[in-house]
Amino acid sequence: MRTRTLGSTGPAVSAIGLGAMGMSGAYGAADRTESIATVHAALEAGVTLIDTGDFYAAGHNELLLAEALRGRDRDSYQLSVKFGMLLRPGGRPGGQDCRPEAVRNFLAHSLTRLGTDHIDIYRPARLDPAVPIEETVGAIKEMVDAGHVRHIGLSEVDAATIRRAHAVHPIADLQIEYSLISRAVEADVLPTLRELGIGLTAYGVLGRGLISGHWSADRATAPGDVRGSSPRFTAGNVEHNLALVEALRRVAGEKGCTVAQLAIAWVAARGEDVVPLVGARTRERLAEALPALDVDLTADDLARIEEAVPAGSARGDRYPPAFMAALGVGN
Repeated sequence: MRTRTLGSTGPAVSAIGLGAMGMSGAYGAADRTESIATVHAALEAGVTLIDTGDFYAAGHNELLLAEALRGRDRDSYQLSVKFGMLLRPGGRPGGQDCRPEAVRNFLAHSLTRLGTDHIDIYRPARLDPAVPIEETVGAIKEMVDAGHVRHIGLSEVDAATIRRAHAVHPIADLQIEYSLISRAVEADVLPTLRELGIGLTAYGVLGRGLISGHWSADRATAPGDVRGSSPRFTAGNVEHNLALVEALRRVAGEKGCTVAQLAIAWVAARGEDVVPLVGARTRERLAEALPALDVDLTADDLARIEEAVPAGSARGDRYPPAFMAALGVGN
């Protein structure tokens, strides 16, 4: 497993990370035994970066990871944890809380659930419009100084917010959706990250399965699957988007890889400062994703991929309207 360093001040991590959200029901019911086996398989393959959020199924995801990681050398992996999203009974979102006192409270619960004494990268999941980012980052800095947090990250914020946060304490990385069908980050955010020496961890590299090569227009979403309310999966939009996937499939066939591998390889090829996160819930999907790092994309390959899926060609927003309002960048 090759490694990449998150920015100029962040940790060296595996060149591909594991996103654990789907193991806690975000895409419908998940198998606990298979989820744990998938974490183990990732670690054995050399994956060191594991991403979670304290609000994923109200703490379920952190408890799951604690079980999967029990007995492992704590220095053999890095935990990236998002906080600040509030939940209502039943799991509905209830806004953000990134006040300094909330930061300390959320961190205390995460440390306990994960069974660890430190978080490697700690980040607010979204910008809290009621709290200046300087106050939130300042509170995390206190936790860095106390040894409870190693590095500070951000998630889904714009370039101006990144600059303000970085002025308080060096930011290791920004976590943000980045894929062939979600490229808004390229306009202002990615150049700002590179100017400041901040890494990027990309989630949604397969568009929540839409560009994995495994989705079909007639596929029904299971209860609890967030894709049931995603504009890109709605009738009319999904057919258009899957036509893009078929164009990508032709390029993948010529390259001798799967559609998913090509899509992940494209993200990894955006630069050594970009680390794709794969949301594999099963060992089968993980086994398909990992060889993407061995797919060498030439300039000609990249041009053909761009022709198959031009920037801005996807139809539908990446989140429902209520969620789009909380994002620092668009599609």
